[in-house]
Amino acid sequence: MTAASDPSRTPRRAFWGDARFFLGVLLVAASVVGVWLVVSAARQTVPVYAAAHTIVPGEAIGAGDLKVVDVALGSLAGTYLAPDDLDGAAVATRTIEAGELVPAASVGDPDSARTTSVVVRSAVDVPASVEAGTIVEVWSAPPLEQGAYDEPRILVADATVVTVSRDDSMIGGGAAALEIVIPRADVSATLAAMADGSALSIVPTTGAGS
Repeated sequence: MTAASDPSRTPRRAFWGDARFFLGVLLVAASVVGVWLVVSAARQTVPVYAAAHTIVPGEAIGAGDLKVVDVALGSLAGTYLAPDDLDGAAVATRTIEAGELVPAASVGDPDSARTTSVVVRSAVDVPASVEAGTIVEVWSAPPLEQGAYDEPRILVADATVVTVSRDDSMIGGGAAALEIVIPRADVSATLAAMADGSALSIVPTTGAGS
């Protein structure tokens, strides 16, 4: 009787078949672990700062201007301001809307600030939509003679409103004093226009009043 016809002998499974089976098991296990790690990372939260109110460029940032929130940011966590990051004087370098997470890049050193704030009174009505954080233009009409003014021209092309104080009791209504943030390069011309009695007008940029 030959070995091939001997029923008492069972053919051995090839080694490569067993290796492929175990490799498949390892791949499935690795896939399950990978999914678990991704889900676990997505659920992990970290404390970061969010703006408690609208913060405008050049405005000093203190603890009262921020609130701590726990959010899942994953690999983006380092791009936002965390409680341990605010250990000294700081100012906003751009507008940060109320409730917005504070990007680390939007906070800078006060000594490096390129903006400052001034208070101007608008000679024309200011739309009700103008509020803290609104981007506006400042127009100036130089005086010619008593009660007459030259053609208005843009004095500051990019200003950000800090506060608005409206006086509806005045004749004609709508008179307003506004604290605005302007580039330092525009401060001299703005103060000169205020000193010579120019009529200043605050005009929202396109779309701000919609």
